[in-house]
Amino acid sequence: MLMLTLGILVFIGIHLVPAAAPELRDQLGKRLGNTGWRAVHGLVAILGLYLIASGYAAARMEPVFIWYPPSFLSHLTALLMLVAFIFVAAAWVPKNAIKAKVGHPMLIGVKTWAIAHLLVNGTLADFLLFGSFLAWAVASYIMHRRADRAAGVSGAGETKIASTLITLVLGIVLTAVFAMWLHPVLIGVSAIIRA
Repeated sequence: MLMLTLGILVFIGIHLVPAAAPELRDQLGKRLGNTGWRAVHGLVAILGLYLIASGYAAARMEPVFIWYPPSFLSHLTALLMLVAFIFVAAAWVPKNAIKAKVGHPMLIGVKTWAIAHLLVNGTLADFLLFGSFLAWAVASYIMHRRADRAAGVSGAGETKIASTLITLVLGIVLTAVFAMWLHPVLIGVSAIIRA
């Protein structure tokens, strides 16, 4: 559990720097250059992900159950994951109405992903992992929206129907690809709901 905890602290810590300590981020950007800062940020994030994956895999070998989720929640989780992937897609597709409306859709996607997984996973490691990411995404979203308001940045802007449709289709495709192929390969657990 120590490796999982350390990985969460490293990964979330480096992602909190821009929102929680913008002055530090600016200083590092000046000192390292924008490319240097991105490289350091990326390497630290990868290290955090490695520690999370290793720690979570180890914790799953000796699970400590807090609760036993009812099987019907898997249907709600599947629906929430579709919503999460649509928000993730909205973060990358320019000029879509979802991003213009909510601002920072990636963080909303992370919140939705975390809630979906908390519904169907009942171990201490699950609560630590998904609960930490939920808390980070909520806090980070609030900080980013506060910074947007202070800077006079509005989420509204030019949107295109085609961009919004591409976002929705991309979210659906990502959900299907992850559920059918990537989740079993990367996580070792099928994400397909059995009747």
